[in-house]
Amino acid sequence: MMKIRVWLLAGLITLVYVACSKKGKNENLKLWYNQPAKQWVEALPVGNGRLGAMVYGDPCHEIIQLNENTFWAGSPNRNDNPESKDALAEIRDLVFEGKYQEAQDLVNEKMISKLSHGSAYQTIGNLKLNFKGNDSIDEYYRELDLDRAIVSSCYMSNGVNYKTEVFASNPDQVIVVQIRADKKQSLNFSLAMDRPSNYNITTTENDELIMNGISNDFEGVKGEVKFQTIVKIVNSGGEISRSDSTLNIAGADVSTIYISTATNFVNYKDISGDEKGKSTSYLQAALEKSYNQIKNDHIKDYQEYFNRVSLDLGVTDSINNPTDVRLVDFAKGNDPQLVALYFQFGRYLLISSSRQGGQPANLQGIWNDHLIPTWDSKYTVNINTEMNYWPSEVTNLSEMNEPLVKMMQELAMTGKQTAQDMYGARGWVLHHNTDIWRINGPVDGAFWGMWPMGGAWLSQHLFEKYLYNGDIEYLKDVYPILKEATRFFLDVLVEEPNHHWMVVCPSVSPENAPYSDHGAAISAGTTMDNQLLFDLFTKTMKAANILDLDKDFVEEVKIVLKKLAPMQIGKWGQLQEWMYDWDNPEDHHRHVSHLYGMFPSNQISPYSTPELFSAVKTSLLSRGDESTGWSMGWKVNLWARLLDGDHALKLITDQLTPSIQPDGKQKGGTYPNLFDAHPPFQIDGNFGCTSGIAEMLMQSHDGVIHLLPALPSSWKNGEIKGLKARGGFNVDIQWENGIVKLATIYSKLGGNCRIRVPNQVRLGNGNELIVASGKNSNPYYEKYDIKEPIISESVQSSELELSQTFVCDIPTNAGETYTLISE
Repeated sequence: MMKIRVWLLAGLITLVYVACSKKGKNENLKLWYNQPAKQWVEALPVGNGRLGAMVYGDPCHEIIQLNENTFWAGSPNRNDNPESKDALAEIRDLVFEGKYQEAQDLVNEKMISKLSHGSAYQTIGNLKLNFKGNDSIDEYYRELDLDRAIVSSCYMSNGVNYKTEVFASNPDQVIVVQIRADKKQSLNFSLAMDRPSNYNITTTENDELIMNGISNDFEGVKGEVKFQTIVKIVNSGGEISRSDSTLNIAGADVSTIYISTATNFVNYKDISGDEKGKSTSYLQAALEKSYNQIKNDHIKDYQEYFNRVSLDLGVTDSINNPTDVRLVDFAKGNDPQLVALYFQFGRYLLISSSRQGGQPANLQGIWNDHLIPTWDSKYTVNINTEMNYWPSEVTNLSEMNEPLVKMMQELAMTGKQTAQDMYGARGWVLHHNTDIWRINGPVDGAFWGMWPMGGAWLSQHLFEKYLYNGDIEYLKDVYPILKEATRFFLDVLVEEPNHHWMVVCPSVSPENAPYSDHGAAISAGTTMDNQLLFDLFTKTMKAANILDLDKDFVEEVKIVLKKLAPMQIGKWGQLQEWMYDWDNPEDHHRHVSHLYGMFPSNQISPYSTPELFSAVKTSLLSRGDESTGWSMGWKVNLWARLLDGDHALKLITDQLTPSIQPDGKQKGGTYPNLFDAHPPFQIDGNFGCTSGIAEMLMQSHDGVIHLLPALPSSWKNGEIKGLKARGGFNVDIQWENGIVKLATIYSKLGGNCRIRVPNQVRLGNGNELIVASGKNSNPYYEKYDIKEPIISESVQSSELELSQTFVCDIPTNAGETYTLISE
């Protein structure tokens, strides 16, 4: 049995730490541990957007679990239910007659797919390295270096120091493993591969281990995605021998392993690619370069994105503890740097799981070790997929949402047939779930799947991307998607009989039901539906006006927009979830769909809609804090928008609690490797909290850039650099004792920049400093002469108990930087 002797004293750990990696200014950007992973949720992730791996760091029996983001069960297919169109009128009549259960039964019979309910994202398999003679291990240490996107481990065995590095290169499209020893001829190990199903292993005279396989059949759809993985080993010293299914290394000084994987996937309707040719091509190109070249190119490529944002919340002695220990201790309240690490880990995961030209991050990003993961690791678009991309713009990773935009372009194509066949409507529609084959029909059952708003929600990301970047050519490219999503709802909205509002019917408030009145989810005019349509219609109209297009269409949309059901405040002061006042104050459901209007939308504000703002707070307090990981992530953002940083931090603290209990059972929280625990692992919780931390420090949704809007009382001093704000601004903030000491605004596009700050500031413009003073009652953006004084308005609302803030306007020129300095 392997014996690992762990060095627990901080000074001794430092010696091992230096052996594994070079100390430097980014030393705090590391997840580190003093034992190897025993299970998948302790392993450390690497990824290049297309390829992913989970690295266990076991010095005796290493496992590197592999994924490729196009390897899904099944093959191209559709799942529309054509019986839907003829049943719609009867279903709507039942809903408006209050016969909700009968309507739900009919939806299950006539609208839910009778074909595929979506395919499963599948593991490629495992690369296994079995080391000889490592039965006694000293000085063990492993880490994930977020600064360089490299997983490494090191240890001593029989007087020899060993070090392993693993990374996934985007420029070279391979995963690379290098193993070193500080004494010659000390590397002795074998390589093998396996996976749970459908594979064949061979070896070649070129020191290659090759695994070929095919995806599984799924829900009646034949599995036809083929893959090939080539593992190539290049040694310095030693000998390589082989059997039919293993490579054996004896007496090497350094071993470098190249892992190349590809599939026959071309796009959602074409799997005619050559997986063998692609995997061979990737490998051969990588072998033209040295290990150091590949590694340096990988680091340079990754840091182009990662280094855009830095966060400093202060460092305590907790930094000297391993990450899993810090997770256990976090609730004690003396480790703000763990929040910064968790924030940057979310950014690392997005860079590693969603790169240009690839697939969007799915329910687990790209990391999955099963053939049939929980919820198939699909794209659940009633919250989870959207949450994956909440950090993309604000944390300066705009390029990472390109795969989401591409998927929307494809869904808009496949969704046209769904709209026509199921609703007799123009435009395109997506329900609550999709997969790599871009299915659009409702799945899983009426309670979950009869929600035709997936396209409406995803469409928000298209216009939001424009608001951050101001790219007119991009807006021209995506405008047809917005227009056709809007056109669908113009065709399917119906008038409800009581108030004569135009509503979506049938639909649901995602995954919830008004149990105080009845137990069926099927309804009409749910609050979230109305909020989504308000955003879809207004953003489509804005896009059309910016592009000077479709004036008659815009007028048509305006007419319907005025007929949408409004948000309503219910009998106990809550924001109603449904069109009727059915909310139960004892409902602690994980979904808070009706609060979409607060976040991620901007329809509710403390300054412009204080009554609705208060109603959101009442609803959120009633729902409570205890929930699944992704739900806690959403609530962090909501409490940030409610300007309550202490409550937002309380949710982060709830999230940063160990999921794995001493008895081995799991609960919501965080796994040892900082993956979000639903449980099981869902990556949206990580992304939701990263977004929420950014929202606590800077918001730009309410017509202003609000600095430190929800700063917790315990984060007295800190600094964040590189956040992006709507309007094309980059923002740096340095604060002391809870107020802005220094802020820097870079304007990419020019134009007026309105700032809200917790304390008075003055503007430094070159050598000229202009004190913010006076009063401004004009709530709209205006153009100011650059020489005019900056105008500041003190704003305070005693009713909402909001702290005093100051508002100032900065007229900016494109490409220039402006500095705010505290008085």
